[in-house]
Amino acid sequence: MRSVVPDYLTDVLADVESDTSGEPAGYIPELAAADPERLAAVFATVDGTVHGAGDPDVAFTIQSISKPFVYAMALSDRGFDRVLAKVGVEPSEEAFNEISLENDTGRPRNPMINAGAITAHSLTGPENVTPVERVDRVVQGLSAFAGRQLTVDETVCASEMENAHRNLAIAYMLRSHGILTEDPRAVVDGYIRQCSVLVTTRDLAMMAATLANRGVNPPSDEQVVDGAVVRQVLSVMATCGMYDAAGDWATQVGIPAKSGVAGGLIGALPGQLGIATFSPRLDRHGNSVRGVSLFERFSADMGLHVMEVPPAARAVVRSNRVRGDGADAIRVLRLQGSLSEFLWCAGINRHGGGDGRALRRRSSDPRRPRVMRWRL
Repeated sequence: MRSVVPDYLTDVLADVESDTSGEPAGYIPELAAADPERLAAVFATVDGTVHGAGDPDVAFTIQSISKPFVYAMALSDRGFDRVLAKVGVEPSEEAFNEISLENDTGRPRNPMINAGAITAHSLTGPENVTPVERVDRVVQGLSAFAGRQLTVDETVCASEMENAHRNLAIAYMLRSHGILTEDPRAVVDGYIRQCSVLVTTRDLAMMAATLANRGVNPPSDEQVVDGAVVRQVLSVMATCGMYDAAGDWATQVGIPAKSGVAGGLIGALPGQLGIATFSPRLDRHGNSVRGVSLFERFSADMGLHVMEVPPAARAVVRSNRVRGDGADAIRVLRLQGSLSEFLWCAGINRHGGGDGRALRRRSSDPRRPRVMRWRL
């Protein structure tokens, strides 16, 4: 059996490859030196099936994509009440590195901006944890989401720490409001180590799939965080994950997502799959230019917007007929129903059918059935 999904991903990557707009993150020397031509996309379903194209196994640092996962750890370790008392959930409508605090409380507006993420980092692990123990908790937690042991890129970490002036200013401001209760420099050092964890696009897709799977890592079957935590995290990702571009993202793509300045981008579609892309050139919001284009395409092609509810259908296959004769014969299947049914029929499900190669795809209009063509 050969799934059509890798061919689809390869085709879509080729469509965005010519876009050379944007630049790698220039304010961190190690990130500025990244190869801007790297490009990858990976789908990971909640049953553990993974399909990728491009450069899915090239390592880069996780950066701000760590934020939702560390927020999940803080909620698990300290409980909702204690975390929400120090980190809000409202969109900031500001850039990720703004000193965006509530006027009356000094509380960061949400955990997806740096102020909130630094606070969330300080709330991981048990009470009275040392900075070293807290970093170990974070790295092991990220590893559990990925399903393999992850490590810190010490070179990137050192480069970021040398240029951490703004994050240090944010941390000292948080300390002045009593949001942080320990040495701000130690917290920022730990936060930067968190952002310097090395991942691949394949890792990120599996981490997103763990969120999509109610906190259970698909390959290991480990319950990394519970379902209530996942609901909170995905809700905040949906409204705040793309910074001051969150509104456009919510309406145009409609997938809970998080970006990172190394060029990674993840999306988690509850109950269905995790998606990850990698391309280092960033737009003015700090989001991957090609990554945003890829997600827009995925959402349109497969109807992934969380507000796009498919009509009730009794069968996945709407029609099934053959055109042509002999070696030139083409079977045309018109599919309807949910994404999971569509992917099952296309052969992405490891228990399902579907063989041969998809030759053509048509219709991104959600009101029309998608057409997949297989050579007999």
